[in-house]
Amino acid sequence: MKRPIIIGVAGGSGSGKTTVARNICEHFSDSVALIEQDAYYKDQSQLPFDERVKTNYDHPLAFDTELLINHLDQLLKWEAIQKPVYDYTQHTRALKNVTVEPKEVIILEGILILEDESLRDRMDIKVFVDTDADVRILRRLERDMKTRGRTLDSVIQQYLTVVRPMHLQFIEPSKRYADLIIPEGGYNQVAVNLLINQIQTILSTK
Repeated sequence: MKRPIIIGVAGGSGSGKTTVARNICEHFSDSVALIEQDAYYKDQSQLPFDERVKTNYDHPLAFDTELLINHLDQLLKWEAIQKPVYDYTQHTRALKNVTVEPKEVIILEGILILEDESLRDRMDIKVFVDTDADVRILRRLERDMKTRGRTLDSVIQQYLTVVRPMHLQFIEPSKRYADLIIPEGGYNQVAVNLLINQIQTILSTK
């Protein structure tokens, strides 16, 4: 049986990488499994809540990368995984998992997936979604206030003290590892179509 292919979609918070990943998923339908790096934030249930809220979610050490790599290797062997679920309101993992079946195409999406060499080595195509900082912060404000119960002040404070410095230190430099850079994310339909065509080419030759 042919080995699944892994497409890495990286970019800063609010860049539009999730939209790109979803466009690919919609095109290939039942042939795609989506793995979000966000699901692999470390379990913090052993810490008091006051300590959990201080988590720097934009640093590589915030992720359980070992578990993520193990799960990717299982999917590459056509084995199902139990993907964790992260509860942002409690700043730790939820008790439930989600079963992900292996598919021909695996989309790995996250801010720091290109920063880690072991993850990069498993990718067939590496994509970086490049969007201006002002657009990213506005999208993050809307998301965090609507879906994560955050206040305006807390989002701005986190952006200035954590998100922006981590983007400049870890995320932006990882762009050099990308095979394809997509400006403006899912709104760049020409680039998304080129990516889809390349995925189809790889599938046809494997």
